[in-house]
Amino acid sequence: MKRSVLYVVPIALLLASARGARAFERQQHIGVDGGFTLLNINDKSTSDLGATFGIHYAYGLSDAFNLVAEAQHQIVALNQQLDDPSTPHTRPAFVSSGTIGAQYIFDVLRWVPYVGALAGPYFMGGGTIDNLKVLFGAQVEVGLDFQLTRNLAVGAAYHEHFMLTDMSTYPVFFNVLARVEYIWGW
Repeated sequence: MKRSVLYVVPIALLLASARGARAFERQQHIGVDGGFTLLNINDKSTSDLGATFGIHYAYGLSDAFNLVAEAQHQIVALNQQLDDPSTPHTRPAFVSSGTIGAQYIFDVLRWVPYVGALAGPYFMGGGTIDNLKVLFGAQVEVGLDFQLTRNLAVGAAYHEHFMLTDMSTYPVFFNVLARVEYIWGW
């Protein structure tokens, strides 16, 4: 009996002192993202690697669901070879997107994992693309945030993008992001 008390009491004290992340309806988040991106093009033997920059806004519809809007700009190929006229006109230097969707929040203490689905327009340009190319796309995201304080969170996310109107040309497109966000409205 004494041994079980020695184990149970410290665990109970630890759990009682843990502060929750406390997601609420109408809670708002605004943040910035930055990270790594990869784009595969079906007629190219190597992947395009680059950087991603973005902003995001979320509004708490409930304690489990957020309405979310994101804008991202991916630099996918700064050193694209433009001197060969036989190079296909499918290789962008950048991809920009503006998407809207929903996230499901798994509210666990100060660690807040989430999944989401968003859709919207994607804009490709530069590189070997003659004119700005507009595609309809979607993304699935998985992330994990850590609330440093009630108003500040940091995290990481993985976004898989699908160019729905041209999936055969752009079969693989994803980014890995670090995030910082400000939270208010509880």
